Amino acid sequence: MSQADSPQPQRILLGCDTFYPDVNGAARFAERLAAGLVRRGNDVHVVAPSKTYATSGSFLETIEGEQMTVHRWASWRWYPHDWLRFVLPWRARSHARKLLDRVRPDVIHIQSHIIVGRALAIEGRRRGIRIVATNHVMPENVLDFTLLPERAKRVFVRWAWRAADRVLRLASAVTTPTRRAADFLERNTHRRGVLPVSCGLRASDYEAKIGPRAEHKIVFVGRVTLEKEIDVILRALPRLDPALGATLTIVGDGDQRKNLEKLTSELGISDRVTFTGRVTDTELRAHLTDASVFVIASIAELQSIATMEAMASGLPIVAANAMALPHLVHEGENGFLFQPGNDRELADRISTVLNFAPAEFEAMQLASLEAVKVHDIDRTLDTFEALYRGEQVTR
Repeated sequence: MSQADSPQPQRILLGCDTFYPDVNGAARFAERLAAGLVRRGNDVHVVAPSKTYATSGSFLETIEGEQMTVHRWASWRWYPHDWLRFVLPWRARSHARKLLDRVRPDVIHIQSHIIVGRALAIEGRRRGIRIVATNHVMPENVLDFTLLPERAKRVFVRWAWRAADRVLRLASAVTTPTRRAADFLERNTHRRGVLPVSCGLRASDYEAKIGPRAEHKIVFVGRVTLEKEIDVILRALPRLDPALGATLTIVGDGDQRKNLEKLTSELGISDRVTFTGRVTDTELRAHLTDASVFVIASIAELQSIATMEAMASGLPIVAANAMALPHLVHEGENGFLFQPGNDRELADRISTVLNFAPAEFEAMQLASLEAVKVHDIDRTLDTFEALYRGEQVTR
């Protein structure tokens, strides 16, 4: 393709209800997407809640090594959650009107249908700006933070899906990380033709050490919250043969850490479990590189960037057979699946991996490295840039 035929850079506005310094899959995806778009020469603006109420405004921030303009809207802490902040809904529309008139983006890509995304979608549609929407949220996953009584939770879920439907109807294209997540979204809204587009990652950012390990290190990476079902992993650990000398490292932090530390003590495995708390990207990658197997028991993953990071680190994966995880774990090839919540079956699967002969272990490592190739970030960026230009995408 000649330079004259190359697509022109675009001014892209990403609307995020969670973004750096938050640590979760949606925020990490938005950060990588924004940085990748900047590297390709696009003019990227990000809208996100302020880090504190007093730190609202527009700033030049460095995200994933790239500079971009981040517009921080004044936000409030949602105290039932350990870090979540939100913009007041009745102020978001006003903020959106002023920002869109000033920035005049070619396209708006919202990362949720909640507050920031909803305001930008409504005001952007009124101005004739193309809207692309990516869904990272299932209302069922936020019930633990609503403080609602049990009887009201079903009403909340129905209301939340109707609210999502109203916003997603404004978009010219809707994506979500996997085919299963796309099917789930279509069942709960009137949107059809939802595209599965991987969150993507750059595998070269991770180091894989091929070969058997001198120590049996089990690792989990992610938020330490109820939906991750880390207690299932803890209950599986005492079921392993003590001769294996297996240890577990839980990389991440969250509101359930104290409860899980208490459970660890009750199970008598405190000397075999390490809670790292929040770590740097370099430290996270080192934990993955040095581990023997990655374990995830979550039943609510729309994709699981952490699992893809483990695959890029050459790790066998043992995962719950739920939501998007079966898309990443090919049974008997790069790992094993287990029945959600079944700590006995989980222990059996972990034991199988840790007892592999060297050739079997290496084969599973190489299978993870091969399987993660389809999630290369450049494929993700190609797809979104095409959607931003209004091109037909069928993948």
